[in-house]
Order: sequence, then C-alpha cells, then structure tokens
Amino acid sequence: MTPPSSEQPTTFTRSDDTGFPRPPMQWNAWGAAEAATPLSENITDLLRSALGVTGHPRPSVAADDVALSPARLTSSDLDYLRAIVGTEHVSDAHADRLLRAGGKSTPDLLRRTAREQDAPDAVVLPGTDDEVAALLRWCSEHRVAVVAFGGGTSVVGGLDPVDGGLRAVISVDLRRFDRLLELDEVSGVAIMGAGLTGPRAEELLGERGFSLGHFPQSYQFATIGGFAVTRSSGQASAGYGRFDDMVVGLTTVTPRGILELGTVAKSAAGPDLRQLILGSEGTLGIVTAVALRVHRTPTAAINEAWHFPDFATGAQALRAVAQRGPGLGPTVLRLSDEAETGVNLAMPGAIGDGSAPGGTLAITRFEGDAAACAARRELTADVLTAAGGTSLGADAADAWEHGRFSAPYLRDSLLAIGAGCETLETATSWARIPELRTAVTTALTDALGASGSQALVLCHISHTYPTGASLYFTVVYKMVSESDPIEQWAAAKSAANDAIVTSGAAITHHHAVGVDHRDRLDAEIGSVGVEILRAVKHALDPAGILNPGKLIP
Repeated sequence: MTPPSSEQPTTFTRSDDTGFPRPPMQWNAWGAAEAATPLSENITDLLRSALGVTGHPRPSVAADDVALSPARLTSSDLDYLRAIVGTEHVSDAHADRLLRAGGKSTPDLLRRTAREQDAPDAVVLPGTDDEVAALLRWCSEHRVAVVAFGGGTSVVGGLDPVDGGLRAVISVDLRRFDRLLELDEVSGVAIMGAGLTGPRAEELLGERGFSLGHFPQSYQFATIGGFAVTRSSGQASAGYGRFDDMVVGLTTVTPRGILELGTVAKSAAGPDLRQLILGSEGTLGIVTAVALRVHRTPTAAINEAWHFPDFATGAQALRAVAQRGPGLGPTVLRLSDEAETGVNLAMPGAIGDGSAPGGTLAITRFEGDAAACAARRELTADVLTAAGGTSLGADAADAWEHGRFSAPYLRDSLLAIGAGCETLETATSWARIPELRTAVTTALTDALGASGSQALVLCHISHTYPTGASLYFTVVYKMVSESDPIEQWAAAKSAANDAIVTSGAAITHHHAVGVDHRDRLDAEIGSVGVEILRAVKHALDPAGILNPGKLIP
C-alpha cells in the first residue's frame, strides 16, 4: 500500500521550553489535537435513538492539575542516569512523565480524567545500544523497572508504569533510534532503528524507491520497534503479510547482553530465536533495530468495493480469495458486517453515495505494476462475483482509504459525550467464524446490558489467511453514570475474553497481550508454555526489571 501523502503523520519533534522532546500524541486523547474528528449529526442521532446517549460530556482535567505519583528516584540516581545518556536526555519533569504514563486504550483515556495518576519516575532517552545496555545493568543493580516507549499507542496496558515490586520505574524512550541504518537494494532488506515511526520509515525508504507497506491503524504514531514486539498486523496484510512475516533479523539489548539475531530470511539452525523477541512486548529485552523485507514502491493501484447480501456470504467469498493461493489476490481485503456497514452509511462520504441496499461492504485494493494489478483484480473479481458479490466501483474503497486512520479520533468524540467505545480482536479458523462472532457479540451485549447499557457491536474481517481470519470488534455503548466507567468496560471485556477462550480462538491477533490479556494467555499456550516463557525471562532478565506485569502470567 502506498503511504499516504497528506494525512497526519508526525515524527517526534515537539518539545517544551527546556528542549526535552515530547511524543506527538495528546496526553489524554488519541493523536494530534488539530486532527480531532467531530461526530456527524447522523451519528449523534443514531447514538441518541439506539443507545440513549444524552450527549453530556465526561469530566476532564487539565494536565497541570494532575497530581502524579511521587517520583522515587534520588538526585544521585538521576545523576547516574545522566552520566549514561547525557544530561539533556533525562527528565523527571511533570509533563514528560505524564506523557508516558500509559497507552491509548479506552481505560487509559478514562484514567486520564483522574486528578491523581501513576507515572514513571523519570524518562530516559538512550541513543546507542551500549547506552541501553548500561541502563539495563544499572537498573538491574538498583532495582528499577524499565518500560520501553515507542509511539505510545498500546491499547492493552502494555505501557502501564508498573514497578513489579521494585523501588522505581523509568520510561526508556527510543526516539533517538530513528535512522535507516542500511538498505540492501539487491536483496530487498532494510535495517531500521526501532524508534522510527511508520511515516518516517516510509519517507526514508521512499527516497530510495522502496516501501515497507505496513499500515496498521496506529501507523501515524507507532514505531518499528513497537510493531515488532507486538506482532503488529497492517491493513495491507493480505498482500504484504504481518509485520513478523517481514522481519529478517533484529537487535535486542537485554540485561545479560546484546542479542544479534538473524542474518538471512530462513535458517534451520535450531529454534528461531527471533520468535522469542517478536511479540515479547519489552519483557525480554529492548529492541533497538530491525532488519525487514521491503519492496519496490508500487507504480499502480486499483481500489474496488463490493456488496454482499450478508456477512456469511461475504466471509465465504473472502475465504475463496484467501485460499486461491499466494500472490493472486488483493493487497487489502476486508469485510464489514451488517452493523458496521450501516454505521458507515450514516457517515457522510464514508462509503460512496450510500446506495448499497443494506447487506455488507467489502474493500479490495491491488498494488504493484499496472499489469499485475489488473490481472489480480480480474482474478479476484471472478471469485467474488461467483460467491455472490456485486461490484460497487472505486468510490467506497477510495473513501475508506482516505479515512482509514481517523477512527481513533472518533472514539475521543464519543467518550466526550458519554458514549463508551472500545475495540478488541481475535482470530480463528474459517469454520469457526460464525460461532465466534455470535459468541463475542452476545457476551458484550449481555455484559453491558447487565450494567444498564445497550450496546452496538460492529465487526469486520481485515486479515485473512488460507486457514482462517481475524475478527475485529468495535463496541459502542452508553457509559452508565451510576457505574465506574472503567469497571463497566472491564466486565464486558472479561466476558468477551471468556467467549474467545471458550471458542478456541486467539486471545489476540495483533493488539498484543499486555495487562489486558495476560490472565488468559495460559489458556492459549498451556502451563508448559507459560513455564517456558518464565524460564526465558529469568535467563535474560534475572532481576525482573523489564516491563513487569505484562505478557507473562
């Protein structure tokens, strides 16, 4: 997928008067304030009629009025940290701590309304592997926890400043690892710093005629290192694969030393240790560089939307495309269910002229050279037509592409009027998709109903494989004033997790484990699998300083 040219990517450039750099996202909302997306009148009317949302704003608090947990590092501690990375790369200022106090899940944002909040005790910006290694040695010796920070986009509690019973916790911001270190144009392999944001990575590669093609919804702010340690999956996964499919090698700094893993794409030299780091969420080491498969920038693209009479028919059509064989289908392949399609129809310009007669909407996009795009589009169109689909042309797919990074901003607007909104995702086999979708939808509506709230549950398929697919759910509900809004959502999330586990599906497909899914991990990997993770953790991080409380039960 060609990178967007006019959307809102930013690099880490903003700073306060002292020059200490700040993450580009707002401390209490998604993204940049200037890109905030107001709710349309149609959506507001839908919320009032369907959920009884009155539009009363949730409480807010100014950043300067937030009292952070008292900093526990001594002046001597800070001097040691400054000696390692330089005075200008250490801060214990209120604003810098607040901006790295967590991620961007709905519970994270709800916690941002409190006047007392937890935060890391200091922020440190190393610039070399040796500096990271020295930091980890010092933290191990002095019982200080470390939370690696990239773009701050975690939605599963992966950035919570948990000290794990240690005496303090620091945020290690990787923004200085922001270079394209090497590009092998013959082999199509790029080595990139872990602190590069998605847009900056595409910019640097584009200058040489290449693209990574990884565009998750967090693309504008998330980083190469974050993509790796969460097993991220982008919207063009049908064509380019998940991020972990692209990884050739990586550099990881651990308290025990530096791991340089991978020199070629595939090897039979024992278990693939790269897989220990991919998805490890900063609990085993800090990734500082990633070697990735890249491709020549596409010279052509074709967008096409399709209508299906119902979700079941559309899912069968996507399965037929996914099972046709590699390299024959679209770069992007996604299907919205009836509810999600209906909501999109209520958003002006979201899917063309809104003339699709109910049913469901599928989006396809093809990238490459002109001849390859046309050939793959024709093959896919034949399959989708035979499966009951009707082409809607390019308009709806163009509209989706234009607005594909705006959804998190809508969540902020929903929360502001008392409507809860959160997402969750899972993956299963094609045969189990109907059962799983029903189970999760029922679990969410029942749990939120028990709190006194109706819920609107939307679902789409956005990542497909020959044997199965990912289901991505968006839940909109009324935040009941009599309830703790965090507990209200926690009960619904727990019910959905139970439904996922009972259905034999993955507890997460690409959001990662973090805190939110940690107590369900053993159901997926078993008790022996948990013992293996704990053993590896102890071998690489014997003092337990790396991102305590995340991933490992």
